[in-house]
Amino acid sequence: MAKCTLLLLLLSLWAAEADIMKPILNIIEEVEKLKSIDDRLRTLEDSLQKQNRVVEKLQKENGDLKSKVGTLWNEKEDLKTKVGKLQKEKEDLKTKVGTLQKDKEDLKSKVGTLWNEKEAKKVAFSASLIASGRGHIGPFENVTSTLIYKRVHTNVGNGYSSDTGIFTAPRKGVYYFRFYAHSQEVNKMAVSLYKNDVIQCSVFALKPVFNGNAGNGVVLILNQGDQISTKLWSNSWVYDSSGRFTSFGGFLLFPL
Repeated sequence: MAKCTLLLLLLSLWAAEADIMKPILNIIEEVEKLKSIDDRLRTLEDSLQKQNRVVEKLQKENGDLKSKVGTLWNEKEDLKTKVGKLQKEKEDLKTKVGTLQKDKEDLKSKVGTLWNEKEAKKVAFSASLIASGRGHIGPFENVTSTLIYKRVHTNVGNGYSSDTGIFTAPRKGVYYFRFYAHSQEVNKMAVSLYKNDVIQCSVFALKPVFNGNAGNGVVLILNQGDQISTKLWSNSWVYDSSGRFTSFGGFLLFPL
């Protein structure tokens, strides 16, 4: 009976101690929970600070980017201005090139005209009576005969024809002409230079004792198409050989 009473007393004491310890255990658990919450808060604060630093960095980078974008925008506007200026300069150059091209064509035309005028000024011819060997022309009774000079030495401008003996003026201008005639003894020699059908000057030798030579020249104003020739008088003759004693020539002094 005493043992049972002791046991009951011990159980009562243990229950009382358990009731006393129970609030203490609850406080410890709450403290642990608070510590856990505090740790999580510190973690969150650290994370927040990191995020704030990231945000600050991003804001700074954003500001830098905005600055760069502004700079790039200004550069773009400058480039647009420069491109517009270059475009205008390009159009101006195209206009200048077009003008220069036209000036070039005009200059080519003028050069061509000047060249043609220069070439047209080059008029000169010289020819002798006999093509080869020796011989004479005439006499012809009661008729004048155009002398045809067969050996052509020079014919710049192609004004002289060895088929007809006639020089035709290729352009208006002042021309000089000269001719020489040769005769042998006792043969009359008479030759005249004609402009179209009009005598301009003559040479004459009446039956020389020995060989006779004569020459004459004249300066004439000719229109384009005017004709110059020499004609043998009737009942007279001229002689020529490899010495080229009888000849006819002329040239343009200057155009009009």
